[in-house]
Parts: sequence; C-alpha cells; structure tokens
Amino acid sequence: MKKYICLIALVIAISSCNQQQKNEMILPEYSSPKMMNNNGNPLLDFNFNADPTAVEHEGRLYVYATNDHQQLDIVGPEGNNGYQHIHSLVMMSTDDMVNWTFHGYIDVKSLSPWGIASWAPSITKRVEADGKTHFYLYYSNCGVGVGMLTATSPVGPWTDPLGKNVVDKQSEGLGNCGAPFDPGVVVDDEGRGWLSFGGGSNQFGTEYNPGNARIVRLADDMMHLDSPITEIKAPYHFEANELNYINGTWVYTYNTSWVERKEWPLETEKPSICCMSYMTSKTPLDTDSWEYQANYFKNPMDYGFLPSNNHTHLHKFQGEYYLLYHTLVLEEHRNGKGGFRSVCIDKIKVDEENLTIHMGEATRTGVDQLKPLYPFNWVQAETVAATHNIRFVPTGRPGDTAAACHTDGQILKIRGVDFHTAPQEVNVVVRGPGKLTVRLDHPKEGQIIANLSFEGDEWKEVTEKITVPVSGQHDLFFITSEGDFQFDKWKFIP
Repeated sequence: MKKYICLIALVIAISSCNQQQKNEMILPEYSSPKMMNNNGNPLLDFNFNADPTAVEHEGRLYVYATNDHQQLDIVGPEGNNGYQHIHSLVMMSTDDMVNWTFHGYIDVKSLSPWGIASWAPSITKRVEADGKTHFYLYYSNCGVGVGMLTATSPVGPWTDPLGKNVVDKQSEGLGNCGAPFDPGVVVDDEGRGWLSFGGGSNQFGTEYNPGNARIVRLADDMMHLDSPITEIKAPYHFEANELNYINGTWVYTYNTSWVERKEWPLETEKPSICCMSYMTSKTPLDTDSWEYQANYFKNPMDYGFLPSNNHTHLHKFQGEYYLLYHTLVLEEHRNGKGGFRSVCIDKIKVDEENLTIHMGEATRTGVDQLKPLYPFNWVQAETVAATHNIRFVPTGRPGDTAAACHTDGQILKIRGVDFHTAPQEVNVVVRGPGKLTVRLDHPKEGQIIANLSFEGDEWKEVTEKITVPVSGQHDLFFITSEGDFQFDKWKFIP
C-alpha cells in the first residue's frame, strides 16, 4: 500500500512541489478566476476538490467530490497534496449550472472511524420499499477498499450501515487487483446495483493489460456482493473507475496510466497518456464481453491546463450530457504549487443509439446558464457563481452553510439574476454586527442598490428599501464591511 501511495504522490508531483501562498492569501486582485468574467470553471472557487460524481434529484444536480482542501488545511502552504489527511467529501448542487450551492462536507471519519482516508466518491439513488428515495454513496477508503454511506436526502444526514468496507483486499476473487478502490456505481433498468473498482500494481500483468479493473453485482441491500468479482480487461488501466448504464448497455470509464503506449493491438486509436477511456458490455459479468471503444477525454495538460491526474464523471442532466472533471485551474490562478485540484464541468456529446462518447474538452468558460435565477424567493448565501476571500461554515442544519464574513471587501457573486419585476426591498438573514453593500454587474463600479447595517448575536432578518430603479437581468454582488458576522440567505420583495 505504501508503494501505491508513493506512486500516487509521484504522479501528482508533475504539477506539485511547494505551495507558496496560503489559500486565504491571494496574489491576484480577486481570489476567483471567474469574478470578473462569465467563466464557470471551477465550480467552487473557495474550496479545492476533485474526483467528481453526481446524482440528479428533484430538478437539481448534486455533485460530490474529494475534499482536497482538508489536505491543504493540514499540510499548509508548503505542503503537497498526498491525500493522506483527507477524511471528508464535498457536497454542492445547482439547477442552472453556474450558481452552485455549497452544502458543506460529509465527515466520513466521524461516520466511519474504522476507515483510513476518503477519496473519489460515486453515488446513485433508488426508490425503496418504504417509498423514499435512498442515496448510496461509495468512496475509496484510501487504496485498500470501498466504503459506503447512505441517506434519504442528497445532503444527508448520512449513515454507515455496514461498518466496514463493501469490498477490500480480503474479498474473494480480487486476483491481480492490488488496490480495490476508486468505485463507480450504477443502477440498471431492473433496479440492480453494480460496482466497478480497481487499480494498483501490475506486477502480475503487463503495462498494456495490468489486469486490475473489476466489476461486481451488488445485493439488493446495496452493501453486499451478489456475484463473483469479474475482471474488466481494460487496456493501460490505472484508476478512476466509473459506470453508466445507457440504452441497455453498461458503460465503464477509467483513467489510463502514464506509461508509454508501446503495445496497441486494437484497431481503435491509441489512447493518450493519462487520459479517460471507455468500454462497453451488455453482459458485464462476462470478462470477454467487454469491448474497448475509445479515449474520450485527454489529460488536462492537453487542454492548456497544468498536468495532473485525471478523473471524470459522465452525467445526463435535463436532456444534455455533461462531463465533470478536475484541473489545477484555481491553484494556478492563486500561484500555488501543491497539486490541489478543482472540479470543473463542460458539455460532451454522447450518441446513445451507437453508444459513442465523442471527444470532450476542458475549458475555463464552462457551460451556459440554463435559466436565470429568481430573486423573489429565499436564496441561500452559499449559492454563488464566484467569491472573494469567503469561507462557509455549517449552520447545524444538514446540507446548510452560511458565509463567514469577518473582513472588509469579501464578495459573493450571483450570476444571471432576473429582475423581471422591479424590487422594492431586499431582505437578508444575518447574525452578528456588520454591513452588506449590494451592487449590480460589478463589485466595485456597479450601481449600489442597497446598503444594509445590522448588529446582535442572534439570527435576524434585516430589510432595506431600494430607491433606485432595477429591471432586467443582472449579476448581483454582496460586499462585506465593518464587522464579524454570518450571512445565511437573501431575497428581494417586488
């Protein structure tokens, strides 16, 4: 295992040495690479995160990720991202693809104290006999196994029903799978769960066929195995296993290794270094049924980002396919060098009939806003397109956080707010003394439409009249000053 951890550290060392500045100490004028433009990547600009997965629920896309920021908080600005201190997962969601609600963290170490570390989640859902939708979230327990959490809400509270790994090195039938980690889960049309995993040394295989990728059918309880563990003969397999079920076919995606492609006997194009490739099967427990299809996403360095490891999640949302992935875009913006990653998103073309995933791309612009934000209902302060010098803290409610405002000039940006009706008032819920200035379209030069002042130690709703005309669609900025307070939510009154 130590050898494998060292391998991971070596891979990310391509882009990591010492981080020169604390995460909170920003060299650019703004901490966000998307404050002064309409770029959508990375999804969060105040938290480093990686290895995305997602599930749709009630019109929102919920994304979960490895919490690289926990590693940063422990090792400090001179440390590297070796993953050993990561014991939590990140939760976020959206319904418009540009304003993301930060739901906080899943404290895996508290829920599963038997575990070692928590990386690379994969999530699915299913309606159970109790009539409730149950969410099943699998994660890498370091490199030694796959743990599982469950909840009846996409933001928790989460529980550990098994109290041990779903699969680990003691599982029968692992063969040459040295690291049963990096899970991918999917539920097929008949409601059966499937789990892919694997990686580690290829000492019993070859560079071309390391023989360390696996798939297994899950029992009805989603936490025990219900079939033999089956090998997927994935060329140049490394890690980052994920599953989709499309048009009656299992689609397995994975990260290829960093080694030179000296051997390639297939008729398809040879995959690039540390790229994402996919395979398909209609009978997933038949090893020989799996067919290699193509490379569908190159390494981030091939798209103009710093070189890094690679991990994607393919997801269909509101009729369109999206690819979630990670890059070092936020770290680069902040002049860091520790190898701390950020989840991004772009559209990708998928031909469902022919089961073809076309080559994707990684961009800084991301995707278009699906719909304008409606400002006349309560909007959580943690729903943001960009921030400056902001951290969010838990409120005590599952999946709910508040902006921690403690210095002048902290900024919350919300994109595409639709004032189809002129607002007469703005309401905020805050706790503590301070001020909030509300501007349109620019954090410094934009029109000021409200100045709110407040004090006191308890949560309170504060209202301010709007005396200037406001109409149409605007970006909205909340700027802090004079105090130390928490900002929970806001809305306008027509």
